[in-house]
Amino acid sequence: MVINGKQFDINEEITVYQLLIDLNLDPDTVVVEVNLQIIDKEKYKSKVLNNEDRVEIVRFVGGG
Repeated sequence: MVINGKQFDINEEITVYQLLIDLNLDPDTVVVEVNLQIIDKEKYKSKVLNNEDRVEIVRFVGGG
C-alpha cells in the first residue's frame, strides 16, 4: 500500500478508520482519498483497504 507517497506493507485487513488510529491521526481532522476517490467520513469504519491501494491523507491545520 502506498500512503502519501510512501510504501507500506499491510498483511491484514484494515479499515480506513483503523489506519488513521494506527497513524495517530484524528479521523475528524483529515480527508482520506483511496485510489483517487474521496472516502466519506461515515464510511471510514467500513471501507477495507488492501495492499494494492494508493491512499492520500490530508490533514487540516489552522493558523494565522
